[in-house]
Amino acid sequence: MPMAPASNSSRLIIVTGVSGSGRASALRVLEDLGFYCIDNLPVGLALEVMRLTEKRDPSLSGIALGIDPRERMFFPQWPRIFADLERNGIYPEVIFLDASDEVLARRYSETRRPHPMAEGGLTVAEGIHSERLALAELRDRANRIIDTTTLTIHELREVVTAAVLSTATGSRMAISIGSFGYKYGVPVGMDVVLDVRFLPNPFFVAELKHLDGHDIRVHEFVMAEPQARRFLDEVVGLLQFLLPLYQREGKSYLMIGLGCTGGRHRSPVLARELAERLLKLGFESTVRDHHIKR
Repeated sequence: MPMAPASNSSRLIIVTGVSGSGRASALRVLEDLGFYCIDNLPVGLALEVMRLTEKRDPSLSGIALGIDPRERMFFPQWPRIFADLERNGIYPEVIFLDASDEVLARRYSETRRPHPMAEGGLTVAEGIHSERLALAELRDRANRIIDTTTLTIHELREVVTAAVLSTATGSRMAISIGSFGYKYGVPVGMDVVLDVRFLPNPFFVAELKHLDGHDIRVHEFVMAEPQARRFLDEVVGLLQFLLPLYQREGKSYLMIGLGCTGGRHRSPVLARELAERLLKLGFESTVRDHHIKR
């Protein structure tokens, strides 16, 4: 797969995917990251646009083009278009947005908009299927595939940001570590879930009960337990084995969940400890405490 050039000004990101998966939202994130974003521009004009914008504003992070699946002239011709760009030193990065058929159908039902491929009497489900067939080869070419099935707008922003920045720095996968409380339920979208309720609970220590895992006293209480350190060592060993395998399969985003009873004490401490250990191994991650304020 072609690598992006080092120069930000010559960086081209193609944002596409199945209709209803969040392409417009992803473009807004890229705009906030300093990209010059154009939606529905014929990709054949990309080279000329890049030349013009590079002259006008060399400080741009790059160009991001949103490609609507209805741009039917593009999909049969994209191999030739990409080859032309690469001959000119521009290596397109493709971010492909996807979601489950069920969620896509529900989104269209909620917005009461017709599916763009559901023409000639086709149902929404048939339109989605037709669109997937048209996009299959480009999806295989994608540098990043982002599944938005369970993502909120805030989480999509995090994922897109991490994907774009990780590509720029040469990293292959964005990792999110989330703490949560089982009493409130496991947050949707977790790929790996780990239960840390085997550790002593600071909730039952009077001077710690009303604090949270961000407080140094709670941190010291949790990490003073030998089994907490052993747990982290074992998890890091497991992730050292798993992460390269996930990367090899093209996984662009991994969500790791650490759960305790209320999500206030033990899991926030261990989430940050795990992030620090992964960073030492060269894996950057973001940490989100889902239930710490409950």
